[in-house]
Amino acid sequence: MRFLESDDADDPILSIINMVDLFAIIMAFLMILNVTSSQLPDNSVLIENPGQDNMKITIKDGETMTRYETSDEIGEGVGSLAGQTYMLDDGRLIYVPADKK
Repeated sequence: MRFLESDDADDPILSIINMVDLFAIIMAFLMILNVTSSQLPDNSVLIENPGQDNMKITIKDGETMTRYETSDEIGEGVGSLAGQTYMLDDGRLIYVPADKK
């Protein structure tokens, strides 16, 4: 009897199983690619714990990486007044440059 014989070549579930296998291989490849390229890009800024006492800023510029950590010291430097900023009642900010003498 022919209707009792099974022909595996015509079984549609086999093609779905093959597609699941292919999907699993692609997902494994993408996961490996993600793990190997998880480094910072060439020019990036990473801020850890923003606004907290232990905030850290890491700046990567090409091959140079600089790390800044917060401390209790007050910053000092040499500079000059660049101007004043005022906030209007509607929330807009107006910047007025300082006179250059």
